[in-house]
Amino acid sequence: MPRRVKSVLPPLPLWLAHALRAQRGPVPWSAVLRGVLAAGPLLAVAVVAGRASAGVVAAIAAMLAGINDRPGGRRVSVRRIGGPAVAGAVGMAAGTAAGAHLGALGLVAVFAGLGLLAGGVSAVGPVASAAGTQLLVASAVGAGMPLPEPGWARAVAFLAGAGWLLALRVVLPTPGSFGAGAGDYRFDGERAAVADVYDAVAALLDAVGTERARGRRAALTAALDQAQDVLAGPRLRRYASSAAERRLHAQYAAALPLAEAATALAWAGERVSARAAEGPRRLAAAVRGSTHTGPLPAPCRSVPALRALDDALLHAAEAFDQADGGDLHTRRRSAREVARIVVGGAGREYGLRVALSYGASAAVALALYHAHWYGQHTHWYWLPATAVFLVKPDLGPLASRVLCRAAGTVLGALLFAVLAAVLPDPAGLVALVAVSGALIPVATRHFAAQTAVVTVLVLALVMVGGEPQASVSRIAETLLACAIVLIVGHLPMPGKRGGTVRARLAAAGGAAYAYLAHVREHPEDRARRWVLRREAYRALAEARTAVAVAAAELPALARHTEGADKVAALLERLVDTTTACAVHLDDTGRLTPRHTERLAGLLDELAGLADMPETVDPRGPDRRTLSA
Repeated sequence: MPRRVKSVLPPLPLWLAHALRAQRGPVPWSAVLRGVLAAGPLLAVAVVAGRASAGVVAAIAAMLAGINDRPGGRRVSVRRIGGPAVAGAVGMAAGTAAGAHLGALGLVAVFAGLGLLAGGVSAVGPVASAAGTQLLVASAVGAGMPLPEPGWARAVAFLAGAGWLLALRVVLPTPGSFGAGAGDYRFDGERAAVADVYDAVAALLDAVGTERARGRRAALTAALDQAQDVLAGPRLRRYASSAAERRLHAQYAAALPLAEAATALAWAGERVSARAAEGPRRLAAAVRGSTHTGPLPAPCRSVPALRALDDALLHAAEAFDQADGGDLHTRRRSAREVARIVVGGAGREYGLRVALSYGASAAVALALYHAHWYGQHTHWYWLPATAVFLVKPDLGPLASRVLCRAAGTVLGALLFAVLAAVLPDPAGLVALVAVSGALIPVATRHFAAQTAVVTVLVLALVMVGGEPQASVSRIAETLLACAIVLIVGHLPMPGKRGGTVRARLAAAGGAAYAYLAHVREHPEDRARRWVLRREAYRALAEARTAVAVAAAELPALARHTEGADKVAALLERLVDTTTACAVHLDDTGRLTPRHTERLAGLLDELAGLADMPETVDPRGPDRRTLSA
């Protein structure tokens, strides 16, 4: 046999490897269809009606809504698309008023203030981040794009564009939504999300005792987070109103003890029989097909975790045949908690960087505009709008974002220059907008690809609005925005660097300790335990993501969060150990020396961390309660 030749090439640095990495998965055909029917048709109707400028605003809103059109149920899409759309409409009206009544200095000050506000709010979560982004982008467009409509009309057009795509998301069925039985039209993403939880439980059971167990446990957390978000979407009534929806809630709730038992088995590290995973897989098939579970194989009941798994399977079989609903084990954050996040370390640091990037890019753009650097073009608003996307940590490390944005813009601008030379105006450009809208759901898997598609779409909209072809200036402004954001990203800020990572780790540490304290003090309260368990694992997943992004920054930035991965790993082991303790307490009422020693060791390690003293409470729970 030929001998393998080992590669002598050094591994790529993390910041470059991240820029080359792309998400994988099946093509979201339903989202592609919505993209075809959104921006392009809206623009075509406006052009035919003689209101091309209003159509441009509506198409921009539909494009931004398409970026937020992610997999999930219809209800959660209302929040993901509708919330940012409202923020964008407000930004459009505010930007139009500011552009009409303020000079250059006043406009820069307003932009900086909006950036500070939107950046702080973005720390609350993904939907808040999308809302902050659309607020800033729409403010720049409203202030700079020369349109005949007043501010309120632009805001209405913006809402109409995003609302049209949202209506398509709510009304159009997804592929296969009618194949599982009557009534499944309403549960396109919900049913799949719950089924994915049972599949993730089965995958974790298969990996127990192997090196794959850690990754499978993280995948189970992601599946639970997705299902919880989808089922807890906004509703007109407080509780599920149909028997089918109540049954789906009960099926989700029945998965929680299964996930708990599987996590305890993974913590113990001893292999289990292959039939242990058969039950969860049959439950997953029953959820997807809206059918009965049939007979379920019972695993061996030799240890507490296996007994818990068996009991959870029996409970799930009963829940699948009932329509009595089920608690989603969520807890709404209070207004005080949200405000604390906004003004906390992560909100302050990100808010300052957004304010500086947005304000500085607006100042540079206005200076160049008044110096007639733009020639006949009036699109100075491109520069601050581009900076908004570049400064977003949601899209990856800073160096990766800059590389992808630059490469995507160059590719998209060159492609559009070729297409604009051969396509008829406006029919060909309208068709190009429709095609670009269809490509957005696929292009969101990589920032460079998304940038290329959006660049083609935006340049087409500019030409439909009456401006000449502007590929060269688009490239120049993007490179200038990249330079501004790179400089701002490396500026020293008040307080410690890495505020986002520290805040995420602090939240994960607080959730982990709250979960542990409840398991020790109230082991019989399983409902509250599952709420705290979900919060602990969710906070831990968010911390892991923040740590991974920070580690892939350039060395000058990555050094500020060195050691954060160790903190996250210790917290992960603490939460897993707490879950194993909870399962054992349910079965025997007492902890073994292995459990107490492991807990005490982890708490001592966390308390001994000197590099991030504010991440966790160094006191932790009372050690005397661990051996009670």
